[in-house]
Amino acid sequence: MRARDRELTAMSATALAELIAKGTVTAVEATKAHLDRIDECDGEIGAWEHLDREFALRQAAMLDKHRASGAAIGPLHGVPVGIKDIIDVEGLPCEHGTPLDAGRRPAKDAHLVSRLRQSGAVILGKTVTTELAVFAPNRTTNPHDATRTPGGSSQGSAAAVAAHMAPLSVGTQTHGSVIRPASYCGVVGFKPSYGLISRAGVLTQSPTLDTIGGFSRTIEDVALLTDAMCGFDEDDTAMRLVAAPQLRATATSRPPLRPVLAFVRTPVWDQAEADVHQGFEELVAELGDCIEEVELPSPFQRAVELQRVIQMAEIARHYGPYYDRGREQLSPTMQGLIEEGRRVLAVDHMLARDWIKILYAGLEQVFERFDAIVTPAAVGEAPVGLESTGSPVFSTLWTYCGVPALTIPLLSGSHGMPIGVQLVGARGRDGRLLRTGRWLVEHLNQSAGRAVA
Repeated sequence: MRARDRELTAMSATALAELIAKGTVTAVEATKAHLDRIDECDGEIGAWEHLDREFALRQAAMLDKHRASGAAIGPLHGVPVGIKDIIDVEGLPCEHGTPLDAGRRPAKDAHLVSRLRQSGAVILGKTVTTELAVFAPNRTTNPHDATRTPGGSSQGSAAAVAAHMAPLSVGTQTHGSVIRPASYCGVVGFKPSYGLISRAGVLTQSPTLDTIGGFSRTIEDVALLTDAMCGFDEDDTAMRLVAAPQLRATATSRPPLRPVLAFVRTPVWDQAEADVHQGFEELVAELGDCIEEVELPSPFQRAVELQRVIQMAEIARHYGPYYDRGREQLSPTMQGLIEEGRRVLAVDHMLARDWIKILYAGLEQVFERFDAIVTPAAVGEAPVGLESTGSPVFSTLWTYCGVPALTIPLLSGSHGMPIGVQLVGARGRDGRLLRTGRWLVEHLNQSAGRAVA
C-alpha cells in the first residue's frame, strides 16, 4: 500500500469524515484505500464474508458526485463501514453464518443500514459472524495473534476495525458478542441500551436480549456511528418514540463534575485470570478517590442462570426451523443449544424475564451514586486456539439487564494481548456513559504523562 493510503486507513472515522467533508480526500480514495488494506491482510485474518469492490466503489462515486453538486452531506459521508453478516444489506448476500442460508439475498436494507446510508456511509461489505451469531466459531483469527480467537459472535467486525480494514463496523450482542471481541481485538466496543437501535432486518435470536452495537478505535467514533444508526422504528417493539440521543455531542463534552466510578467485581470474579486481577488492582490504585468498590447483593448471582434460560428458550423458538429442516447442517453446539431451549418450561422463561426488572432496580441504586460501573470486559486475554470464542460471562449481567456497556482497550496481558476495561451505565444514559469513558481515557493519559515527566 502507498503511504498515503496507509495514513487513510489508520485515521479515526471522525478525522476521515472531516477530510472528506472539506474535499481534501474523496470518498472513492478512502474506500479504495480500505479495500487495498483488505487485500493486503485479510487473507490471514479472514474478517470479511462478502466483499464486492465494485459495489463499494459505486457507492463512493455516487457520494462524491453528491458532494460536488453542493448538496448537504451527512456526518459519515464517504466513511467505510463493515456490517455483520446477520444484518440485511440490499445488494449483498446475508447468510447468517450457516449453509442453511447459503445464497440468501435480502430485498431491502435493515433499518440501521438505511440510517447509515442516509448519513453518507459507504457499506464496505459483510463481516464474518459465528454460526447464527451464537457460539460455534467461524474462520476469523485475531489480528494481534493468528493462533488466538478474536471472540464472537461479531468476530469479523471487531477484527476488521483492529486491522484497519474499516474505521467502523456494526455488530450485535445477545450475550457478549460486542464487548468480548472488542476486548480480545483491542478496539472500542459499544453495546447501547436495549431498544436504542432498531433490529428490523437483523436475524432474530432472542428478542428479549438482542441489541445492536458497534466497533471503532475511539469513543468519539463509536458515538458517531451509534448516532447514525439511531432513529425510531415502529417495526421494533423494543423501541420507544423519543428524541435522538445526540451521543457524540454528549460524549465529547466535559463532565459537569468529576465522574465517580464504582468498581464491581461481579459474582464471576473468580473466573477472571491473574492478568485481569492484577490489571484491575493497578487501575483502581491509579484512580484513587475517583473509584470505590461496590459489592452487588446476592440475588445478582442468579443473572447467569436467568440469562441462559431466556437465551436458550428464545434460540429454540427462532432457530427451531433451522433444526427441523437441516439439523445435520448445524454444528453439534447449535443442535445442543436448540435442544436445551426446547426443554425450558414456559413458566421458567416468564420468571427469568420478570427478574430483569428486579435486578435492574438494584443497579439503579448504584447509578444514583456513581456515573458508571467499572468491571472486566472478558476473563482475560484472547485464548489460544480457534475452537472456541472464549467466555462471555463478564457481559452476562449487563446484557440481561439491558444497560449500555462500553469496553476500552486500557490493559494488556502477560502475552502482550489487549484486555478491555468495561464501563456500564444506566439505561437510557448512553451519552453520559460515553462521556465518562472518554474522561477515563484522558485522566489515565494525563496520569501517565505526569509519571513520565
